[in-house]
Amino acid sequence: MTETITPQQIQDFQNDGVVLLPGLFKHLVSSLQAGVAENLANPGPYAAENVGKGDTGRFFDDYCNWQRIAEFESAAQDPVVGEAAAQLMQSNTVQLFHDHVLVKFPGTSKPTPWHQDSPYYFVEGEQTISFWVPLDPVSTATLRCVVGSHRWQKPVLPTRWLAEDDFYADATAYQPVPDPDNEKMEIAEWAMQPGDAVAFHFRTLHGAKGNESTELRRAFSLRVVGADARYVERTGKTSPPFPGHNMKPGERLREDWFPMVYPKA
Repeated sequence: MTETITPQQIQDFQNDGVVLLPGLFKHLVSSLQAGVAENLANPGPYAAENVGKGDTGRFFDDYCNWQRIAEFESAAQDPVVGEAAAQLMQSNTVQLFHDHVLVKFPGTSKPTPWHQDSPYYFVEGEQTISFWVPLDPVSTATLRCVVGSHRWQKPVLPTRWLAEDDFYADATAYQPVPDPDNEKMEIAEWAMQPGDAVAFHFRTLHGAKGNESTELRRAFSLRVVGADARYVERTGKTSPPFPGHNMKPGERLREDWFPMVYPKA
């Protein structure tokens, strides 16, 4: 294993649940921009428009497209990215979970609501990472993460972004979605250039403001898991749902659906 990530970045990720990685995806920016253009032109079955009544602009997102968009698969299989994930998670393996595209057009008022990724998913573990990568310069519409929230004892209730209703029928296992700004929580956010990456744990609370600028804000996100991640059952349909996976609680994710991206076979 080569030194892709510094010891300080590993410590920050483990302690804070989030770390900035300048330029990690820089060599993939042009390819990912082409992939996002393809995704916008040909949305997948999970594509969504997230601007509701009273909102302005356009907020598009879509996920699980790496098998049909070659640029996304190349990013997921990139050895630099895989090695960085392994080092941050302190895992000897890295397995792809899914890709996610989030595009906020100029003048979009709709924010990305505060949420944790983990409650939506059917996988749990200490070794998890979401990479959030802007493909345009960002400042006010950048990712915002609550420092240390990956260590909270009770997960945050997942909600649907547009309908804003609860994702699962039984909400008692979750805490209400907090208001980090008004509650004076420590928020990590950075002005970023294309190809920079924020790496954060699946349980880290995060969100983003609307894009009130005159420029497009394209972001690519890649979700991966390490050796300790295991399938868990939720009280309702997860997002992504992955119908027909046939996994049982406690099993590692099946490699024919969720390929191993580090180390390379």
